[in-house]
Amino acid sequence: MAIKLVVFDMAGTTVYDENHVSQALQKALQKHGFSFSLESINPLMGYKKPLAIRMLLNEAGAEITDTLIDQIHEDFVRDMLTFYQTSTDLRALPDVEETFLRLRQAGIKVGLDTGFSRDIAEVIVQRLDWQDAIDHLVASDEVANGRPYPDMIYQTMQTLGITHTEEVAKVGDTEVDMNEGRNAGCRYVVGVTTGTFTREELLQYEPTHTVDSVAEVVDIVLA
Repeated sequence: MAIKLVVFDMAGTTVYDENHVSQALQKALQKHGFSFSLESINPLMGYKKPLAIRMLLNEAGAEITDTLIDQIHEDFVRDMLTFYQTSTDLRALPDVEETFLRLRQAGIKVGLDTGFSRDIAEVIVQRLDWQDAIDHLVASDEVANGRPYPDMIYQTMQTLGITHTEEVAKVGDTEVDMNEGRNAGCRYVVGVTTGTFTREELLQYEPTHTVDSVAEVVDIVLA
């Protein structure tokens, strides 16, 4: 069964990220009196951000309320929107746009999914001028369950008319990307070392492939 769809993560996989996301989350938490190192935040990159906040607060033994999580998340979103709307650091990672083009020329659909909310994801797509470079975008606040649940992959498949998960590949840079792809039953689950996790860290989560560039995905899915 040939691959018909590749679903890529955004920050760290297709979009350059030099700890911008984890620093914004760190800053939002700090504003509310919670201090976390980037080393403790980075492993949660890829999760739906309100869930990541809840996990961190739980780890700190904080008194957690939905209002507190909402307030921290709102501060994070505000900071991220400002960054992605104005930063000159926003750019595609190497070979990403050529990879999108090569896949689509081969008749393979390109999807993006993300732990960001829709408002942040749309700003990124618009500023990178990717509206016509991809076939579908889904954000974590548009489905019932974010990663590691497979909801975003299933929603992408449904929208694009892809019937079988054996026809789908998932590409990401974090633990939760690998688990999302495996939970969805994707034929290929590809870990890329351009983001948060090293090759050794990714291998713990049993990707079918581990690569140093998304350009390698083309040969994997066309093999």
